[in-house]
Amino acid sequence: MRQCAPIVLVHGLLGFDRVKVGPFQVGRYFPGIEEALKADGFRVAVPSLSKTRGVVTRAHELKAFLRENFPNEKVHLLAHSMAGLDSRYMLSRLGMENRVLSLTSIATPHRGSSFADWGIRHLVRLVRPVANLFGISIQAFRDLTTEGCRRLMENCHDVPWVNYHSVAGVCDTANVTPRWRLSARIVSAAEGLNDGVVSVESARHGTSFELWNGDHMNLVNRPNNRTPDWRGKPGDYLQLARRVAELDRSR
Repeated sequence: MRQCAPIVLVHGLLGFDRVKVGPFQVGRYFPGIEEALKADGFRVAVPSLSKTRGVVTRAHELKAFLRENFPNEKVHLLAHSMAGLDSRYMLSRLGMENRVLSLTSIATPHRGSSFADWGIRHLVRLVRPVANLFGISIQAFRDLTTEGCRRLMENCHDVPWVNYHSVAGVCDTANVTPRWRLSARIVSAAEGLNDGVVSVESARHGTSFELWNGDHMNLVNRPNNRTPDWRGKPGDYLQLARRVAELDRSR
């Protein structure tokens, strides 16, 4: 076992930790990544946050998870998509600044997404009645708009002693999977290079930054056979985990 603080993988919008049918596990949000990190000696945990509730609610849920599972330890967060916003809010606003050593945000829309803007303008009137009928919150979609995100994050200042690193995805519109085809065109027109949902510039945050090849869900190791040079992501996550382990040794 590595002498390193625990690694916490945090899922994004509509995400989950794992899906089971009876005693059988049939899916994970980070397929293959948790296993690769554990095989390399890291301790890994994956919380299950609300799927569509807003950043504030999810940040409180993440705080509760960390306090319950790691009451006397600091952790490293690897947060995909919306989870990067949840983590920033938790660190800045919920008194967890001394419980986290680093935050690596992966394809997080730190400045919101123009696709969320489009969705709120064109779809919210259709979706809201159904969501209300079934008691489903749609606050997450509002938080991910450019204005909603700006307003939410304007007082979420980075903690000086926490290391902030970010990763963005890049995928040609022609190579994104069908689910991202519309959003990729919208984001490309408004913001430039993107992963089908989040632009490179919106994903950029912190003191260091890198680009990965793949669309939004490829970055959590969902395959993309449309991209000839796409490769699995466990190795990339191992590099991220080893980087933050070095931070532990340097403190």
